[in-house]
Amino acid sequence: MMDYMKIYNEWLEKATEDPQLVEELASIKDDNDAIYERFYAPLKFGTAGLRGVLGAGTNRMNIYVVRHATQGLANYIKKKYGTGAVAISHDSRINSDLFKIEAARVLAANGIKAYISEELEPTPVLSYLVRNLGCVAGIMVTASHNPAKYNGYKAYGEDGCQMTDVAAGMVFDEIQALDIFDDVKLCDFDEALKSGMIEYVKDEVYDSFLDEVKKNQVNAGVCKDTDLKVVYTPLNGAGNKLVRRVLDDIGMKDVIVVKEQENPDGNFTTCPFPNPELKEALAKGLEYCEANDADLLLATDPDSDRVSIAAKRADGTYRLYTGNEIGAMLTEYILKCRKELGTLPENPIVVKTIVTTKIIEAICKKYGCELKNCLTGFKYIGEIILGLEQKGEEDRFVFGFEESCGYLSGSYVRDKDAVLASMLICEMAAYYKKQGKSLVDIIDGIYNEYGYYLNTTLDFYFEGAEGMQKMSGIMDSLRTNAPAQIAGYQVVSVADYDTHVATDLLTGATEKIDLPKSNVLSYTTQGGHCAIVRPSGTEPKIKIYITAIGATVDEAKAITDKIAEDMSGYLK
Repeated sequence: MMDYMKIYNEWLEKATEDPQLVEELASIKDDNDAIYERFYAPLKFGTAGLRGVLGAGTNRMNIYVVRHATQGLANYIKKKYGTGAVAISHDSRINSDLFKIEAARVLAANGIKAYISEELEPTPVLSYLVRNLGCVAGIMVTASHNPAKYNGYKAYGEDGCQMTDVAAGMVFDEIQALDIFDDVKLCDFDEALKSGMIEYVKDEVYDSFLDEVKKNQVNAGVCKDTDLKVVYTPLNGAGNKLVRRVLDDIGMKDVIVVKEQENPDGNFTTCPFPNPELKEALAKGLEYCEANDADLLLATDPDSDRVSIAAKRADGTYRLYTGNEIGAMLTEYILKCRKELGTLPENPIVVKTIVTTKIIEAICKKYGCELKNCLTGFKYIGEIILGLEQKGEEDRFVFGFEESCGYLSGSYVRDKDAVLASMLICEMAAYYKKQGKSLVDIIDGIYNEYGYYLNTTLDFYFEGAEGMQKMSGIMDSLRTNAPAQIAGYQVVSVADYDTHVATDLLTGATEKIDLPKSNVLSYTTQGGHCAIVRPSGTEPKIKIYITAIGATVDEAKAITDKIAEDMSGYLK
């Protein structure tokens, strides 16, 4: 108890630069629980960097936590590289621009040049800047799709991927060795700008980013004479300018933007939970679709690395798509068209995460394409691209995606890119519309050909100081007491990605999992149904990824409901 009270009192004395933080600290002086929540532990710096609620304290996102983390990053850079440059960008969230500037001040004070974007930019642009500008690291200030009260800080390595476990661990160790106030170097922003230690990124770099995106068109020109009508919402985030530019460049002229969600707004007034996977976040866009009889809705999340869609049915209603379904359609479209056009490379590769739909296995098999599985997190897809690049085989990478609406084609960045995905989705929709088909027809055709794979994700939240402990206990319990049956189907195999062991329960045979260590458990039943349990790396929640395979949608839904019921019992 004395430790967190001591830290709180130190903040009362030293955290005096931000009036809002000063006011918050004073307001909780007689509230022990509120003090504990803010100071019981620091935000942990991991492979996703930092993410937390905005506010005062070591367990909140504020200028002191951002400076502290950046000083740790600076020390890591100096030990590994001696010097170098870091690219920094931000999205539309509250204080994102301020945190960008504070990070740049710390880097410049440490003799490390900071390239900063002048205005908000999508996360994939930051990944591009790291490689394009020859940086040794990158920082993207964002909390992705979290509610407005959150902000975060994604750290990237010199390869343009989010930091690996090893690198993030080294940065965390550096942070832990520093006093949050006394050990942080800071310089004047304007003076650093004048001296060149801080430099704004030139506009032509963004033009070159869009040029790279457009190189990944499959059927270039297909949108130029289309009558496809699209509604687009950036959900008050960073996608507005570049998504609209790329759609205009490829010939998509009939694009209607949701005005209430067009401009940056960290309060997300019309979509309090700006996650494009959720129907609630698409409500305003669907209103526009109905009012304008649009064919397609595009919605990008606040940092514009993920995109979701809805497409018009024959009866005028709209069908929402999961990330798995969008990925399946894009995989089918890219492989089919590139094979027909003769642009598919020899030994093509598609990459997906372990929690992403298994229907991709069947699609890849049809087109003679190698499928690689990796852990959850787009950095692992980026690492596979890097490995191909090091062998001069990056052209073999055709497409990569994860179930949470993140997609990439091409090797120009090492993160998911909603600018590119928006382009490919519109191109795909225009291509099929010219054949008299909607995207509803396409997904139905995929299910008819390959079988009905229903993929569902369940989220179980564990807020507060006790949340992480409860999550850890649940995973430990599942690890030692694996379910023998799920939904009435015998569990035939268990994969533990923490111990690197996959066990066939029918034979007792074990197999080594050749992937990095991760706290993930996978249970496969008779019939190929599957439940994968994974604590989120960025939020206080456990996710269960369910795969149910049926001859019809109703059969798959019935199996899904039973799996969900059974697995939910383990998380109470």
